[in-house]
Amino acid sequence: LAAYLPLLLMTLLASFTWWLVKNSPVTSGEAAAPAPRHEPDYTMTQFALERFDAAGRLTLRIEGATLRHYPDTDRVEVDDVRIRSIAPDGRVTLASAKRALSNGDASELQLIGGARVTSQGVAGRTLEMDGEFLQADLIAERVHSPLPVHVQAEGADLHAAGLDYDQGSRRLVLKGPMRAVFDQPAARR
Repeated sequence: LAAYLPLLLMTLLASFTWWLVKNSPVTSGEAAAPAPRHEPDYTMTQFALERFDAAGRLTLRIEGATLRHYPDTDRVEVDDVRIRSIAPDGRVTLASAKRALSNGDASELQLIGGARVTSQGVAGRTLEMDGEFLQADLIAERVHSPLPVHVQAEGADLHAAGLDYDQGSRRLVLKGPMRAVFDQPAARR
């Protein structure tokens, strides 16, 4: 019996190991990463972000009360946003709203709630667009809104059901029913 005891113990240990392997859960390769949830992965408060071109000139500044980034959609939400965009030729566009939604690189913005975009053109002429929703494409320098807007330009006060504005061509297209008031030139008064 003493001579067979080690063999008996090894057989018992091998049987237990075989049972343990048979009853262990099987892995199916690498574990799948959990789907990202719509929760911010980072937030910033009382912040200012600046973007510079290759020559070191400021091209974009975004300030706000709170910024939240959502990794599942690569979207950014900003509360009490103020934006300053500077074109290569020096034209300045200012924008503000209670809330803004943006893609990850901040090239497209949706301004929501008390949205205002002020575009400075050549010779110091300005164009102000106000509405509850304005969508701005900072790369193409365009503003769009399907909702009612109020536009002020030199000597003109315009209300419309929507707009499309192209900064490069200085073309403003007003949509739907509109109302306009034009000031008389000073020479005719």
